[in-house]
Amino acid sequence: MIAKWYKLQSGTDIRGIATEGSKNEVNLTPKVAKFIAYGFVKWLRNEKKVNFKDLKVAVGIDSRLSGPELKSSFIDALSDLGCNVYDCGMCTTPAMFMTTIFQNYECDASIMITASHLPYYYNGFKFFTREGGCEKDDIKNILSIASEEKSHFCIKKGEIFKINFIEEYSKDLVLTIRKGVASSQNYDKPLLGFKLNVDAGNGAGGFFADKVLKVLGADITGSQFTQPDGRFPNHIPNPEDKKAMESISQSVLTNHADLGIIFDTDVDRAAIVDSNGMQINKNALIALVSAIVLEEHPKTVIVTDSVTSTGLSEFISRLGGIHHRFKRGYRNVIDEAIRLNSEGKECYLAIETSGHAALKEKYFLDDGAYLIAKILIKMAKLNLKGKKLQDLIKDLKIPCESLDSRLTIKNNNSKKYGTLAIKGLEKYVKKIDGWSLVPNNYEGIKVHCDELNGDGWFLLRLSLHEPVLSLNMESDSNGGIKTTIGKLMPFFNKYNELDTNIIKTLKYSCL
Repeated sequence: MIAKWYKLQSGTDIRGIATEGSKNEVNLTPKVAKFIAYGFVKWLRNEKKVNFKDLKVAVGIDSRLSGPELKSSFIDALSDLGCNVYDCGMCTTPAMFMTTIFQNYECDASIMITASHLPYYYNGFKFFTREGGCEKDDIKNILSIASEEKSHFCIKKGEIFKINFIEEYSKDLVLTIRKGVASSQNYDKPLLGFKLNVDAGNGAGGFFADKVLKVLGADITGSQFTQPDGRFPNHIPNPEDKKAMESISQSVLTNHADLGIIFDTDVDRAAIVDSNGMQINKNALIALVSAIVLEEHPKTVIVTDSVTSTGLSEFISRLGGIHHRFKRGYRNVIDEAIRLNSEGKECYLAIETSGHAALKEKYFLDDGAYLIAKILIKMAKLNLKGKKLQDLIKDLKIPCESLDSRLTIKNNNSKKYGTLAIKGLEKYVKKIDGWSLVPNNYEGIKVHCDELNGDGWFLLRLSLHEPVLSLNMESDSNGGIKTTIGKLMPFFNKYNELDTNIIKTLKYSCL
């Protein structure tokens, strides 16, 4: 029985199929949500030593179709346990954490019902206490308690309060930007004269256009897909998605906007597009935010995930910063930044190529809206000097070619099979002229390729959540990726349960 529940764990989140539409059966139902609520509250009592009757909990949802029903079941269960509940309605993941911080609420815990950028038929839960998000072991414990499938009731039910928390969160963002651009002659409308396009992908981020940018004086004409629609009919709300980025780029060019802003479904990630339609995401976004943070905190450590480019590392070093690559996964990156600070090594930014960015000044909360606020403050200040955001990253070296590919593992024990493949690659690399293992790598195998044998690097690692080996690759030469793949294929061909068809196709598209 418990194995069924553990299948709902996805790292530090809970995710499952919540509506029809997938080839897999629905496994995240309102009844399941009820038991997860019981598990969470009992975990809070056991681990955080709070009483049911004293507990204040906030609950919010993104735009997914299954959100309202899951929320209703979850809130009813919390109330049955004697908790006082703030029903925040449509909200964002970072905003839900802030319900534990804002003085008018100071909740003991909060829950965001979301599955981030996954297809519409998924949903899930992200949990917070005042100390931050739950860790992997916490989620495992919550699911273990939920698996008992026992109902728990208090003599007196808790109260339920419906609130518009995103309104208050928006006001806080507005105040942040006003204070940040204090040198502007127009304090109330520091973004007056800017044309800014928001693409929310029909997720929860549409508020940013009307409740933040418009209030600050920006022209938001051309903003798109800001109305919540859990079917995501236009494109996946994901700053890493090619179609999504092309869509906001075209919007910027069509509307002659100064900047395009795109969020994922629950607004813990973001990316931007400059006035020329150039996409500033992944390594370019990290470089831009690093430049802003290093100006405020010289010589700080910048923690990123493992797939960041060589050019980015050189860029951070030139600005006087220290680039610290760590494991893929936004919580891994954030936790590493927190660890470094605890050891006396100043780190003000933890950021992943997916768009998760967490700043020390903001509780190391990965907040896409706050990230954009930070960028807008810098944009407004640069404008007063006749400069643009893209000026900050003009020296960033862009690789000639890059490849991000996912190799599906068809073996039932995908983790074991993938681990064996990675160990096998370590031995194989030593036999290839011009290839060498990169030291101090925290996950998978990272390989440096000299100029004659790929002119770049590649990283092979196990996916955090799926039966997949992720292959990331860069080359500074035209045709370098084709060379690298050519040398890799004899190795991959030894693993019959590894689907390599995708790189056989993609290798030509990279040239």
